[in-house]
Amino acid sequence: MQITEPMIANKVFHVVKIRFVAKLCVSFVFTAYRKAYVRRAQIALITLAVSLTPAAAQDQSVRPGVNQQYHNADFARWVAVFERPGREVFDRRHRILDAVGLRAGMAVADIGAGTGLFTRLFSPAVGSQGKVYAVDITLEFVANIERLVRNHGLINIETIRNTPTDVMLPKHSIELAFVCNTYHHFEYPRRMLQSIHHALQREGRLIVIDYKKIPGVSSAWVMGHVRADRRAVIEEIEAQGFRLIDDKDVLKANYFLVFTKVDR
Repeated sequence: MQITEPMIANKVFHVVKIRFVAKLCVSFVFTAYRKAYVRRAQIALITLAVSLTPAAAQDQSVRPGVNQQYHNADFARWVAVFERPGREVFDRRHRILDAVGLRAGMAVADIGAGTGLFTRLFSPAVGSQGKVYAVDITLEFVANIERLVRNHGLINIETIRNTPTDVMLPKHSIELAFVCNTYHHFEYPRRMLQSIHHALQREGRLIVIDYKKIPGVSSAWVMGHVRADRRAVIEEIEAQGFRLIDDKDVLKANYFLVFTKVDR
């Protein structure tokens, strides 16, 4: 067969086209690989940036030493401080109990139980089928609540000595977490709230009672001792998987906030 000039030109055209398509494929693959590599790098950078943000600085105490005064605590002394006339949450403890809305058979945690004031009130309210966890970081408080439990036969109370970052409660073990005049003592509020979220059952409630911090209104002690005001507390708690559902008008010097657990 005679090879003509048009045939040669046609073959050359096909060779050039194949090379062009091959280069185009190589370029496409390289571009896709590069984009994937860049995307992985972006994700890594974002992860690093998040880990360095204040919200994720989980090991930074917001109030170093705030609980130092409870080290080797004299239990009798603190009973005289916490359970005395003139302290609002003591004077109105029965109104607080009614507002909490406990039912027979409920599982509740008194977080920052202290001398056990509310632990003792919660015990008969939930009954023999219920459970009260008395949670505190102070060894002497926990030991003395255990003594009171034995002396009064309060079999539905269990004590837990927690850490500054964890309430040490089993997953989904409680329906209600009660935090009275204790939130401002959380050195690691984000991690404590996460552990409370972990312990609450679905749609469980978190009640936080703490001092109102209002310039020109609150005492000098409150202004200096309490870290965050009501608005900041709400923002911190809602950021960790809770939603404010009630703000009860029960107290004067303290607010009474009720949150529900939401899925994250």
